[in-house]
Amino acid sequence: MNTNAESRSLPLPEPPGFERVLVWDAPLRVFHWLMAACFAGACLTAGREGWRDLHQTLGYTMGGLVVFRIAWGFAGTRYARFANFVRGPGEIAAYLRRMPRGWGRRHIGHSPAGAVAIIALLLLTLATAVSGWASGDKPTADGWWQEFHEGAALAMLALVGLHIAGIVFGSWRAGENLARSMISGTKLGVPSEAIRSACYSVALLMLAAAAGFWGYQWAGAATVAASREQLREEAREQPASTIEARREPGDND
Repeated sequence: MNTNAESRSLPLPEPPGFERVLVWDAPLRVFHWLMAACFAGACLTAGREGWRDLHQTLGYTMGGLVVFRIAWGFAGTRYARFANFVRGPGEIAAYLRRMPRGWGRRHIGHSPAGAVAIIALLLLTLATAVSGWASGDKPTADGWWQEFHEGAALAMLALVGLHIAGIVFGSWRAGENLARSMISGTKLGVPSEAIRSACYSVALLMLAAAAGFWGYQWAGAATVAASREQLREEAREQPASTIEARREPGDND
């Protein structure tokens, strides 16, 4: 019977010499949870006219986060870089074949299946954000954009569900809570696998940029709302002023 650690069925007991090591940097964690919060908010506000501005703001935020994640995939720390986790079709297929049996090589970063989900979510988020902009900001927008936007959002919702299921399965398989790891940034590993820096300054800049954008959107929405209210007020006053202007000077005698 093969007892090699590479091929044993998981979950495994904590291997000797393993400890909590820093794997996920702070910008990656901020990206992950901001994306999750914005996606949940966008789903809850979809199709509600009174929440249209908030829905758009959340969607644009997600689009901006994806742009950041693409850049961070080249400039970030070890496990955030695409070169670390993007794999070819053969390796992905082999990993997926082993998944149901719970066998396979340990991945301290993203697994091949997780990498597929990440790339797909990034592409779907961009498609959803762009189609939402095309269909939402233009009063004469083609209805095709709206249909595409809704379809992309539904596909994204389904993929998020699969992603969550994969996290649950992966947590059982690895013997550690992977969602909690995305909060703390640490996973079980050896010291040599740890990243050197959490890059907190970049994470703070991300939060500041998001807060600044939300403030800008809020101010813009307030200005538009005030303008609309002024137009409604003028519309209510218009009939009375028109009547006064048309009255003959001797009508009050």
